[in-house]
Amino acid sequence: MARLDGEVAIVTGSTSGIGAEVARLFASEGAAVVVTGRNEERGARVVESAQGRATFVAADLASPEAADVLVDAAVDRFGSLTVLVNNAMESDARDGTVLDVSDETWQRVLTVNVVAAARLCRAAIPKMAAAGHGSIVNVSSKAAQRAPHRLAAYIASKGALEALTRSIAVDYAEQGIRCNTLSPGYVLNEHRDANLSDERRDQLEGMILTRLTEARDIANAALYLASREAEVVTGIVLPVDGGGTAARGRTLG
Repeated sequence: MARLDGEVAIVTGSTSGIGAEVARLFASEGAAVVVTGRNEERGARVVESAQGRATFVAADLASPEAADVLVDAAVDRFGSLTVLVNNAMESDARDGTVLDVSDETWQRVLTVNVVAAARLCRAAIPKMAAAGHGSIVNVSSKAAQRAPHRLAAYIASKGALEALTRSIAVDYAEQGIRCNTLSPGYVLNEHRDANLSDERRDQLEGMILTRLTEARDIANAALYLASREAEVVTGIVLPVDGGGTAARGRTLG
């Protein structure tokens, strides 16, 4: 039996990268999946490549209506909702130190990275409770624990997302709903890292203990947390970072 047989999932930010890999893996493991993002063409490609039941629903998570649209689509098309992966994220080029960040940037980053996730949880949790169980997986970033320079808004948003995870885990455990956070480190990207120099690869590998992380690694971790195999796991932050959390690595000394 596939690991997500009978589950219905929404995966945000799933038209490319980590989200697309999560959507494809979930579908191959038996889940019905709502793929979502703003680019219909890319979304259609993910649906086509998914080995299982999947559909695309266009949504801009900055819109207050997006959460209800997505949850209603999942229930209307597949009959229920039991898994939510909050993977979509906003990273504004105008981010910087707390002295630099404008109100507009704060609003955009926090709206997509935190408020939209909270709206989706608010819409999804009653459907999960009706189904008798549910799993929410919030995708954060190692930056929330080990802050890089000049990303105040992004770092704050990911820290807030991790705190939201704990709150939901505590408040809805009695209804059979779990909530966990994935914390990726540097994840190889097929476009950004297509021509990765030997020097840059050596630098990145020096920050970790294992090999460099790929989108599939994050998807595998999301699959575990979404599945019944993780029934006793809730409220945690799971690093998926090649051991970067455990050790500074030779690059950092």
